Amino acid sequence: VGNRDDSNLYINMKLKAAAEIGISANHIKLPNTATEAEVLKCIASLNGDPAVHGFIVQLPLDSDKPINTEKITNAVAPEKDVDGLSSINAGKLSRGDLGDCFIPCTPKGCMELIRQTGVQVAGKRAVVVGRSKIVGAPMHDLLLWNHATVTTCHSKTLTLAEEVAKADILVVAAGKAEMVKGEWIKPGAVVIDCGINHVPDSTKASGKRVVGDVAYSTAKEKASYITPVPGGVGPMTVAMLMQSTVESAQRFLEKFQPGKWNIQYNQLTLKVPVPSDIEVSRSCIPKPIGQVAKEVGLLPEEVEPYGQTKAKVQLSALQRLQDQPDGKYVVVTGITPTPLGEGKSTTTIGLVQALGAHLHQNVFACVRQPSQGPTFGIKGGAAGGGYSQVIPMEEFNLHLTGDIHAITAANNLVAAAVDARIFHELTQTDQALYNRLVPSVNGIRKFSGIQIRRLRKLGINKTDPEALTKEEMNVFVRLDIDPATITWQRVLDTNDRFLRRITIGQSPTEKGFSRTAQFDITVASEIMAVLALADGLDDMRTRLGRMVVASSKRGEPVTADDLGVTGALAVLMKDAVKPNLMQTLEGTPVFVHAGPFANIAHGNSSVLADKIALKLVGKDGFVVTEAGFGADIGMEKFFNIKCRYSGLRPHVVVLVATVRALKMHGGGPAVIAGVPLPKEYTEENLQLLAQGCSNLSKQIQNAQMFGVPVVVAVNAFKTDTKAELALVVQLAKEAGAFDAVECTHWAEGGKGAVTLARAVQRASQAPSNFRFLYNVELPVTDKIRLIAQQIYGASDIELLPEAQEKVTLYTKQGFGNLPICMAKTHLSLSHDPEQKGAPTGFILPIRDIRASVGAGFLYPLVGTMSTMPGLPTRPCFFDIDLDPVSGEVNGLF
Repeated sequence: VGNRDDSNLYINMKLKAAAEIGISANHIKLPNTATEAEVLKCIASLNGDPAVHGFIVQLPLDSDKPINTEKITNAVAPEKDVDGLSSINAGKLSRGDLGDCFIPCTPKGCMELIRQTGVQVAGKRAVVVGRSKIVGAPMHDLLLWNHATVTTCHSKTLTLAEEVAKADILVVAAGKAEMVKGEWIKPGAVVIDCGINHVPDSTKASGKRVVGDVAYSTAKEKASYITPVPGGVGPMTVAMLMQSTVESAQRFLEKFQPGKWNIQYNQLTLKVPVPSDIEVSRSCIPKPIGQVAKEVGLLPEEVEPYGQTKAKVQLSALQRLQDQPDGKYVVVTGITPTPLGEGKSTTTIGLVQALGAHLHQNVFACVRQPSQGPTFGIKGGAAGGGYSQVIPMEEFNLHLTGDIHAITAANNLVAAAVDARIFHELTQTDQALYNRLVPSVNGIRKFSGIQIRRLRKLGINKTDPEALTKEEMNVFVRLDIDPATITWQRVLDTNDRFLRRITIGQSPTEKGFSRTAQFDITVASEIMAVLALADGLDDMRTRLGRMVVASSKRGEPVTADDLGVTGALAVLMKDAVKPNLMQTLEGTPVFVHAGPFANIAHGNSSVLADKIALKLVGKDGFVVTEAGFGADIGMEKFFNIKCRYSGLRPHVVVLVATVRALKMHGGGPAVIAGVPLPKEYTEENLQLLAQGCSNLSKQIQNAQMFGVPVVVAVNAFKTDTKAELALVVQLAKEAGAFDAVECTHWAEGGKGAVTLARAVQRASQAPSNFRFLYNVELPVTDKIRLIAQQIYGASDIELLPEAQEKVTLYTKQGFGNLPICMAKTHLSLSHDPEQKGAPTGFILPIRDIRASVGAGFLYPLVGTMSTMPGLPTRPCFFDIDLDPVSGEVNGLF
């Protein structure tokens, strides 16, 4: 801190010494205006940086502000306190724990000099003159624990000459020029002089010379060994600083295996029968989220805690780790599910618990954030279940860190801007619009950056607001939105059936300009898809700006950038873009980030979370993420959309199957949420099961089309028989799966997925020849047809008139080269949810095509597929409440 000449001289000596022996050393220089808080923040950053093995705070601190030096030195992590000045290291030294502390460099150098003389310290009488924390006091302790009989003298010692005369070993650090006289010294003594003092000397150009605390000229006649001043203890102090840094690095390597996390796992206490999810979640005390972050290698400044159990992670972590190799990338998907779901989230969490807590691999789960709509509906939460959960589950399922609320605000800002723009253009002249868009402030008009971009888009290369012609002013101020083409809807994160179709603009202030609109659920917003596919803040901002909200009456796309809201959207989303860190029941790390729908969007968690996690786990670690719905939807979009934009290449597909769903595909009765299962699902029926495995075979084939090994995870339920589970495993292998294993992670946590984890490890070593299903340069219709025929089993597609018009429009507008995101029922490989198994030969009807240009895909609407939120199937009666005393959430999700 500051710019003292003597401090700079000492620092330069240390930097030079470090460079000579190959230690990477840096000088962090804070100004003399630095506050105590600023110094402490800098120290905290270095404490948490695994690339730093040691650091020192150069004293004195040259600041204009009051700084508590003791507080500063004690803020240095003991394991990095290579100066040995913290109270913890001093305490360990005083207790004799010499192998578990750092010794201050000057006493350590003095001991090394004594050893170099060959004189045995043990049994000798040693005298230390001086009792400072830096030299005298630790020198006393060091000599004592090396078995000398030690006396400490100081300025108040009355018989100093007598005490010095007894010393076989004399260490002087009093800070007083030539205080110890030569005649005091015992003949043959070893004398270590730590003093540096300036005395007048007219023979020197500077008018002074450096002397020690011992009268050297007379003392050297009696001592057997004596250190000169300068050139004695000083260089040894620097050398010992270097040695302590090397020792710190050695200790670090002994404690932390390269590439291996030093992580604390939680031990589960399994109960039979398995309690409710909320009871299981509460049975395990989460680690402080700061500890989780430290365990996986995140620095303190990269973590923004939201309470004790969740935190945001700064994108700077990805930049810091950019040169690190990626780990293995695993995607969990499933067969075509029943309405109850088949346990993809539970399998994802069970798998990472097995890889981490049981096989001791670096592993991260990356999952989507659930919407409040399903959470308060029949489906419930999405934290996994049983003994394979993200915890705390109530934090996971409710609000989390507010990302969905940020998306709601941003989305509805765009919707408000669209209607406001239409209203003002209908009610104002060009000049009046221009005066409002480019107001005169203190007599000066100035274009904003976003307005300059719009002018460039219009081919107007002017920066002076007064220079626009009337024609240029007209095209600048008028977007001329055609209300019939507006595709941007308002959103709400609740299933509210009465907002599915509404009329807006009925207030008298809107002057009769009303129109029909609707509310979608927030996770269906294009902004959610943008968040999930962005690979950084700048990329997110660019994608937000190019979102198309409508067309003009000339048929040209109108974007968020045209509306002038891009910067505002980016500001609203600036925190949401940071992944959320949580943990599983067994203490493995989880990123929860983004939650786009898997029908009208791509149904995968964020690219950013995956990228950061892949760097953190290292080349031998694993990142396990989940793709929504069945493999025909979520997995296909994961490969063709998410991997295309992220540039990441998957190593393994985990395909989740259940006996229940396969029996349904074999012709079993309908599975209905909230209704007890028919006996066909609770009694052994191998024939029904074998017939249903056609769906499993098709989904294995779908994964293999992308060149990635497939491991089938048979998620076992208590009603499944051994014969049924064995049959699924057998038929999966016969269909080409790399392996197929039975899993009991819902009931046993990671222990129940160890066999699956080992299969995934083996599969990750197998050859992977990843490829996309189609080239985006193909015509829109051809891309849709490829997905329909190759993935779904259709014989062809049928584009209804509205869809055909959109193909023509989007191709004309320049969006024809975007990937395809099919909005199709998840309950069948076909467009008909009643068609189970693996239907073939059907014609896939394409009702309409919409564009999410900012996110970067076209989404055809297949059959009767709706973009609106699901309807509640019963009156609201929520079995959830808050304990008024503890504040805990009670009830079920």
